[in-house]
This record gives sequence, structure tokens and C-alpha cells, in this order.
Amino acid sequence: MRIYLSIVLVATISASMLMSCNKDEIIETTVPGNPDNGFRPSKPGSSEMSARVYGWTPAPGQFINEPTMIETIDGDITPEAAASWAQQRLSDKMFVSLGGFGGYIIVGFDHSIVNSNGSYDFAVVGNSYFNGSSGTGGSNEPGIVYVMQDTNGNGLPDDTWYELKGSESEKPTTMRDYAVTYTRPNAPATAVQWIDNKGNSGTIDHLPFIHKQDYYYPLWIKADTYTLAGTCLAARTSQNSSTGMWNNSAFEWGYADNMGADNISMSYGRQCNRFRISDAMDRDGKTVFLSHIDFIKVQTAVNSKAGALGEVSTEVFGFIDLALAK
Repeated sequence: MRIYLSIVLVATISASMLMSCNKDEIIETTVPGNPDNGFRPSKPGSSEMSARVYGWTPAPGQFINEPTMIETIDGDITPEAAASWAQQRLSDKMFVSLGGFGGYIIVGFDHSIVNSNGSYDFAVVGNSYFNGSSGTGGSNEPGIVYVMQDTNGNGLPDDTWYELKGSESEKPTTMRDYAVTYTRPNAPATAVQWIDNKGNSGTIDHLPFIHKQDYYYPLWIKADTYTLAGTCLAARTSQNSSTGMWNNSAFEWGYADNMGADNISMSYGRQCNRFRISDAMDRDGKTVFLSHIDFIKVQTAVNSKAGALGEVSTEVFGFIDLALAK
């Protein structure tokens, strides 16, 4: 939110677990013939940064379809071309926006990231900030983080996603079964309409004074509607009645693009959030043990907007394996 396929596309957050467990029971699934769950050790030439964007499906938003993308992609803008463009952006240490609620990006590394059993394992670079020194205002646009092992060993993110716990995971205001359907505008320079599975509706507003492209609905999604689903956090968007300033206050911990307790300034970016693989959980909130991971997904976690500033949209600049970080 900062100035810086008729088919329904559904972002499926996690598949059913192979077995049930008590909350503290350790689970690790294996596939016959693949006892190491596709583990790929790092090598001397391995990069600490993610190597490929496997998918980028943003929700509509003010940074979607900007000239920086349209003028760069030669030919039809396909999902594959969009993902390639997003990868180049990350390689250039520039941000990729996920748009409004449910928008997501999936990345992988040239090796597996090992679970350190309690320490921080990887980081996601964002661009959140505080206003002043109060720690309550500013721009925080949280993204929920999911991880996956390449259990079937085919090199693709088509196994089970596990959400990482955060400060809001067990709060009653957090909705795990939330879904929003976006509809393509029938005219340029108009808002994108949405409805959710709770009976609510709203818009992703067009902001021509800053982001002048005709459509904020992703051009590579050919259907007239698409649905994004996942966990939704209660928004922390507010406006100061005296100054008119909009704020998106930070969440305590566990989210990308958020000035939480897991935030650190690194040479890769002044705002990085660190994450532990040991915080992985299944869709019922039960702890899951993963010896390593191969893919990471970040998804915009709130459905909110802040007046003229537009929709709350998670932005990412990079993904780092902390064990290899320089």
C-alpha cells in the first residue's frame, strides 16, 4: 500500500493431514521411496536467497499491472511471465506487491532450509515502518507465512502447506476459513468489487492520482472472477481524528512486512522478519515437525484499506536462508 481462471482460481492454503495428533505430538510425514522427504543439502555455491518464484497471484491492488511490469514483459502476460517478472524484481532487490487480502507469492531455494529446532531459520524482507517512536502507528501490512516440504521429490510446490504460528493464531478474531472473490471491473479506472464468504462486500479503490493504470485486476487472470482463501487477521487500520493520518499498527510477531518482535535490520534490507520452521502447524493449529522446508508462501493477511492510501497489501523484497546469510 506504499507509494514505492468462466473459472474460479482458488488459493488452497493447506491439505488434510495424513494423521491426527495431540497438540504437542510430533508429526513428520514420509513417502515410500523418498525417506528424506526430498531433502537437498546446501553446497558451497548455494545462495542464501530464494532462487525462483513458482507462483505470484496477487489480489487486485494499486501496484498491480503497473507500467514497470507491462512494459517489461514481451508478449502475452501469462501467469508464468508474471512469476518470471516477480523473480527478476526480487533479484534486483525491489518489492513485489501481493495486493489485497489473499494475494500470494511462492518461492523456492536451490537447497532445503534446515529446521534448527527453535532458532530463526529464514527471513522475509519487507518495508513496514513505525511512525515516530511510539511503536503503535506506521505502516504494517502483515503477510501470513506458509512452508512446504518437497515430500514427493518432484521439485514443485504441490505437497502440503503448513501455516507458521503468529501472535494472532489462537485469537477468536482470526478467521481460518476466510475467502474473498474479486470481480473484474467492466470499465477502466474503476474500483474492483469483492464479496467474501461471510456476507460482506467492498472495493479495492482506484487511485488515479498515484497509480494511473486502467485496471488493478491482474491482467494474467483471464476469468472475470477469482477467489483467494486463507487465514484472515483482524485489521489494525485506524485514522487519527485530529491529523487525518492513517495507521496500520504492528502485530506482535509471526508475520512478514510487520514491525514485530521478530524484526531485524540486515544488510539485505532495513526491515526483515525472521521465522522458525518449528512454528509450523496444521489447519487445526496442531504442531507439525518438519526437518526442513523447500518452499515458502507469503499471503496478505488482512482485508482492509486506509482511505486515500488504498488497500492494505503485503510487500516482499526477498527471502533469506539465515543459515547461509552473510
